[in-house]
Amino acid sequence: MGVQFDLAKALTGISGILVTPFDGQDEVAPQRLKPIIDRAITAGVHILVSNGNTGEFYALTTDEAETMVRAAAEQIDGRIPLLAGIGRSMKDACRLAKTSAEAGASALMIHQPPDPFVAPRGIIDYVRRVHEASGGLPLILYLRNDLIGLKAIQDICNLEGVIGVKWATPNPMKLAEAIHNTPSHIVWVGGLAETWAPPLYAVGARGFTSGLINVWPEHSVAIHKALDAGRYEEAAALIRRMSAFEEVRAQEMNGTNVTGVKAALQMMGHDCGPTRAPSAWPLTAEQSEMLSSLLTTEKLIGTFRKAA
Repeated sequence: MGVQFDLAKALTGISGILVTPFDGQDEVAPQRLKPIIDRAITAGVHILVSNGNTGEFYALTTDEAETMVRAAAEQIDGRIPLLAGIGRSMKDACRLAKTSAEAGASALMIHQPPDPFVAPRGIIDYVRRVHEASGGLPLILYLRNDLIGLKAIQDICNLEGVIGVKWATPNPMKLAEAIHNTPSHIVWVGGLAETWAPPLYAVGARGFTSGLINVWPEHSVAIHKALDAGRYEEAAALIRRMSAFEEVRAQEMNGTNVTGVKAALQMMGHDCGPTRAPSAWPLTAEQSEMLSSLLTTEKLIGTFRKAA
């Protein structure tokens, strides 16, 4: 059965989205993930996510996604919960759900299907079949587009196994309405990282996703502690300190989102390889300077080498 966790409580913490390292031959290099995982757990990150968007999920083959969830489970070794990202075609999603369950994932995060012909009732069938394939693991929905409507969101939240929603759309008022109209056991997680955590907290979300944890997990944990204690001014000041990181990641239609994380890791002495197209690689000179300036100011350059 593996280690049992209080998932509802863990979800109100930080969901750290792990990168997928690549080697010089563009093959996944899961062994390079271990220092990142160890540092995040030591810092106090509450739950780690394999095969999320910061993990370049849509750039991986299903075989590679299976390799990464197995490696993450082995390297976490039951210390904190592992949330496994699931998505793409129905058959791929069910296969990955089964593999993730066998690897020891505590729950599944279902990516919102990007198919151009998604029907709300089709998503319901998709979620049900993934749940069945996993053997009944708890499910967290990753909602990046609220255009499916509040009724559909409510219907999905009423499905067996659904315990949470990562809300990744910048619409706090619609989030507030969704929270009001769905079962009380659903945990609503801010899915737009640290920058959007305060406004989403203000309407009822708790916890947030983070790609920063790959680079600076201690800072993410400090932001969470401030928000959890209702110290919004302190949280805002901490978020301002890392704003250059998120500014770089948001450029080029968010095409430098993972690029910024992997470039920062290189500057810190831990090479996880480039990103895969269609993500941008490398950063431009201007983007690199912005990121390097932040890491230098916060004394993060070379910290992985020092830790080793």
